[in-house]
Amino acid sequence: MQQREEKQLEASVESLISRVAHVKTALHSFIYKLENEYERLMWPTVLDNFALLSGQLNTINKLLRNEKTPSFRNQVIIPLLLSPDRDEDLAKLTEQRLPVFSHEIVPDYLRTKPDPDVEEQEKQLTAEAARIGVEVAQKQIQALNKLCSSLLEKLNNPRDEREAESISLRQNKQYFNPADTNTLVGAVAFGKGLSKCRPPGPVAQGHPGPGTMMGGTSALQQATIGAGPVQQAGSVGPQQPGQQGKMSSSIKTNIKAAASSMHPYNR
Repeated sequence: MQQREEKQLEASVESLISRVAHVKTALHSFIYKLENEYERLMWPTVLDNFALLSGQLNTINKLLRNEKTPSFRNQVIIPLLLSPDRDEDLAKLTEQRLPVFSHEIVPDYLRTKPDPDVEEQEKQLTAEAARIGVEVAQKQIQALNKLCSSLLEKLNNPRDEREAESISLRQNKQYFNPADTNTLVGAVAFGKGLSKCRPPGPVAQGHPGPGTMMGGTSALQQATIGAGPVQQAGSVGPQQPGQQGKMSSSIKTNIKAAASSMHPYNR
């Protein structure tokens, strides 16, 4: 009876080691793709790798829950020999991950409970979960389920639909205000909305307005035109230099008199 149980245990352990080796190979291949082929790695390939790992883990769980598999919880592992020296057989068996089986290594590799820090954090989380009321917990569960459902809907939508939605949002989004644009165009092109009043204060005499400038110009033209016939009438023959000087001075005097009489600010 005892020999049959030992053989059954050995067969279960060998089968479990084989399944774990398959998981290890698949995980190593997936990590290699993530580190070296991430530029051309497609999302369907990532999903396939996840599905492969999930299927292998489910197979191990089924193997452990099988009736013919002995309960590994009843098996106790006790270290028979601890040594600080390097063990080549152990290093080869663990692929150089564990070259020494010493007092420092054993508590970590043969631990059946989590670390004290992790265990303390787990106790705190359990206490906080116990303090939350049933209603609050139900509300949090409903909010989380709603969030997960909306996320799954977005993930299940085809890529074309998401691209169409993004394009429609960009097209319908308004980047300017038409009323402000029309007001600006009217002000620049037609002067709509601009103030027509001039700043208060007297206008300087040295800078006459447009109407004054036009009036002064017309007066000067009249004076010049009126002086022309006088010069022609008085000039019977060739003029002497003295007479030409007198004629030019009389023309300047007439221009000054006309300008002073026509100036609007002359009081």
